[in-house]
Amino acid sequence: MAAPGSDLASAAALFHGFSDPTRLAIVQHLTLGEHRVVDLTAHVGLAQSTVSQHLACLKDCGLVASRPQGRASMYSLAQPEAVLGLLAAAERLLGLTGDAVALCPTYGTGSRRSGS
Repeated sequence: MAAPGSDLASAAALFHGFSDPTRLAIVQHLTLGEHRVVDLTAHVGLAQSTVSQHLACLKDCGLVASRPQGRASMYSLAQPEAVLGLLAAAERLLGLTGDAVALCPTYGTGSRRSGS
């Protein structure tokens, strides 16, 4: 039997995987199909090592899969339909909450946690 709150801990870990803007940008770009690290690096405008670290996090969470292609690896969403559904639900919820999420003093765009 699962420990009380373990489902919530798993859900929190899942949302943590999506909580970084770079990881979210990578996930959104992967909704278009498979990409190499170099493609993702060009898309997000960050160093290859940074993108690789975020891909490793997403892969560890089971959100991203990879396959070798020559000397490179091709990355894709492990569960594309589920991820697309989650992103669509997030967009709907953000539309309903208006500016409340962005203005949140703890996690909003002006908070210390957001990096502003």
